[in-house]
Amino acid sequence: MEKYELVSDYRNNENLKESFNALAMKTFELDFRGWYNKGYWNDKYIPYSFVDEDKVIANASVNKMSLIINGKTYNGIQIGTVMTDENYRNQGLAKQLMQHIMNEYENTCEFMYLFANDTVLDFYPKFGFTRLNESEFSIDLAKSSIQMNKDAKVKQLTIENDLALLEKFAENRHVNSTILDVEHNESLLMFYFTLAFHEAMFYVEDLETIVLMEEEEDTLHIFDIISLNVPNVEAVLASIVKETTKKVVFYFTPEFTIEGMAATIMPNDDDALFILTQKSLLEGNFMFPLTSHC
Repeated sequence: MEKYELVSDYRNNENLKESFNALAMKTFELDFRGWYNKGYWNDKYIPYSFVDEDKVIANASVNKMSLIINGKTYNGIQIGTVMTDENYRNQGLAKQLMQHIMNEYENTCEFMYLFANDTVLDFYPKFGFTRLNESEFSIDLAKSSIQMNKDAKVKQLTIENDLALLEKFAENRHVNSTILDVEHNESLLMFYFTLAFHEAMFYVEDLETIVLMEEEEDTLHIFDIISLNVPNVEAVLASIVKETTKKVVFYFTPEFTIEGMAATIMPNDDDALFILTQKSLLEGNFMFPLTSHC
């Protein structure tokens, strides 16, 4: 097997950054340029890549996370953007990158985790990772006392017109849950603002709260609720539900309790959680905030 150069932390190297992005587009149809060209790639996101003649051919990235689990803060490492150019596969490059990352961070973090799709569910247990099933948190509005607020002012936000507001909320957001959440996560949140949910950003003006959401038939999917203070979730819901909305699904772990709420463990092979830790930290019903996935 050929020996390729291992490089890392090259966010200031334009050639390698563009090569990394080209591989991400080829592998995941994911274009990072709208994120890093605005300066949101900070020192918490570190790619580890094999390079062949200045071309990124394989990668596994680390995102340094500050995790809140049951009221305590932990230093965590999330591994993501694991990819290998199709012309360089079956050489064990991803395995080498994973092992390198684990060796480098095993003494500096308390928790490693990642999210995997159904094509690699057998890969990560080889490194000691254990799969855990997350839960779906939802509200059956028929069992809830929430009433639609027809006078609420809800504005759709855009990167072009509302960037300063989005940056302010990303940098200063209130942590939603002491059960499971992340803090100091502005870089990843700006990633979701600029790329993943740029058409799903809404601002409830009276409550000064941003909601990332999509309506699908009679179900309202809430990907995140972002406020500078403790959000009034019932008032937020009253502002955004419609007469046709029957169910609300949250993509994070709520700390609030609302009548009609339920939590159900939902195995998901397309976004399976794998963890590596010395002690059991996650039990019962929980979900990592979707906007913290890297």
